[in-house]
Amino acid sequence: MAIHTLRREQLIARPLNEVFAFFADAGNLEKITPLWLNFQILTPPPVAMHPGARLDYRLKWHGLPIGWKTRILAWDPPHGFTDAQIRGPYRLWHHVHTFVAEPQGTRMIDLVTYQLPLGAIGELAHVLMVRRDLDRVFDYRFRAIQDVFPSQTDVRR
Repeated sequence: MAIHTLRREQLIARPLNEVFAFFADAGNLEKITPLWLNFQILTPPPVAMHPGARLDYRLKWHGLPIGWKTRILAWDPPHGFTDAQIRGPYRLWHHVHTFVAEPQGTRMIDLVTYQLPLGAIGELAHVLMVRRDLDRVFDYRFRAIQDVFPSQTDVRR
């Protein structure tokens, strides 16, 4: 069973503390998740983020309802945090969020390591649907973050 990675970077034209504060609020995850996933956070707000914190979600993937539970493994404000699935659709889901101050703003780096269940069937699903869907989710997230943090050169009418 293959272990896959997905890496994305985005430069956000805002200071490190402001960007990290947005991502430290678990409620903002709904704002940057595509509507087609019908994503809902089930953990009552406010969620105190710290190592060991647990978050429960519900979503629909191609019409199938999925419960998902994650745990915060590392919490290092304002530089990053790591979450891992403890129950959900993946055999392994480990997501490292890194935030780096740069002269132009904050570089956000997502590194997801994941593995699907079901052996060869899971790998076939990865090739046919899962990787494409993950790319769509992170593409949507990129655009949503641009909307939340428009650069000073963006002209919105």
